[in-house]
Amino acid sequence: MAQSELVNKYCSISNASKLKVLSALTEDSSMTSIARENNVSVNTVQRVLCSCSHRFLDSYEYLPAHLAFDEFKGVDRQLHFICLDGDRHQVVQILRTRYKKNLLKYFGRFSPQARANVKTVTMDLNFYYQDIVRACFPNAQIVIDRFHMIQMLTRSFNSLRVRTMKTFDKKSREYQLLKSPWKLYLKKYDELEKIHPRYNWHYKDCLTQVQVVMEGIGANTTLENSYNLMQSFIKAIGDGDTQKIESLIASKDSIGALMHKTLLTFKHNLKAVLNGAALTYSNGCLEGFNRKIKQIERTAFGYSNFINLLTRIRLEENLFKEKEPNSLLMAA
Repeated sequence: MAQSELVNKYCSISNASKLKVLSALTEDSSMTSIARENNVSVNTVQRVLCSCSHRFLDSYEYLPAHLAFDEFKGVDRQLHFICLDGDRHQVVQILRTRYKKNLLKYFGRFSPQARANVKTVTMDLNFYYQDIVRACFPNAQIVIDRFHMIQMLTRSFNSLRVRTMKTFDKKSREYQLLKSPWKLYLKKYDELEKIHPRYNWHYKDCLTQVQVVMEGIGANTTLENSYNLMQSFIKAIGDGDTQKIESLIASKDSIGALMHKTLLTFKHNLKAVLNGAALTYSNGCLEGFNRKIKQIERTAFGYSNFINLLTRIRLEENLFKEKEPNSLLMAA
C-alpha cells in the first residue's frame, strides 16, 4: 500500500486530518461534534485520543516543592485522587482511586531526594492525607485550605441558625428575621450595609443589613456567641493572625454543639490550621481545575473509561496545537 509523509501505511486518513482532530480534542467539544466538523467517524476520533495516552507516562524523578491534594468524581461516580503543583498549577498526577494504600504506593516510588524536596502540601481536613504526608514527605508542612476552614465555620453557624429559628413561631418577628435574610448572616460583617435601610415585607420594617443581623442573633445568646466567633475567625484568617486563631479555638463561650465540634477539629489539627492562615498556599487552583474536569465530563455526557478521561484532561490542560510535527501522532 502507498506510504508517504502525508499518510501512514495501511491508513486512509491523512496525518493532517489526525492532527486537526487532536487539536480539537484540546478544546471543550464532544467527540461527535469533532467527528462531524472533520468529516471522520467517531471511532477515528476515539483512536486519535487513545494514541495520545503514551505521552502521559508517569515519571518518578521529580516532585514540586509545593503540592495540593484533592479528589473529584469521575468514572462511575467514583472519587479519583488529583495532585497539582501549587506554584505552576499543573497536574502532577491523577490516580484511579484515593485509597491510602494506593497513594502510599505511588509516592513511595519516588526517590528519597525527590520526596525530601516537597516543602508544603495543601489539603482539606482529610485525616489520612495527613498520614500520607508524614509518611512520604519528611520536610513538608501540612497546610489546611482556608476555604474549607471557613466553610466548616459557616455550615456550623447556619445549622445553629436554622435550629434556633425553628424554636419560634413562624409568624413571629424573630422567625422572619432569621429566615428570609439568611444570606446576610454568612457575609463578612464589614461588607454589610450600615447606612441605608430597606423595607422588607417579611418582617414589615425598614432596617439596614447590620440592624437585621444584630436583631436576629440577639434572639439567642448561643447564636450570638457563635456568630461573633465565626466573624472573628474569618477576619483572623484573612489577616493571617495565628495568635488570634489560637485564642478563638480555645474559646469557652456557649457556641452550640456543631461549632464546638468544628473548633475541636481545628484543635486536633492546630499546626496545619495555623499554617493555612500564615502561608499563601491554598487549594484554589485545584477547585478551579476540578470545575474544568466536571465540564469535560458534562460535555461528553460522562466517561466509562478512566484512561480516556485522563487523556482528555491532559490534552485540554496541555493544549496541543495543529502546528506540532506529525511525528507526535502514532498510526490511528
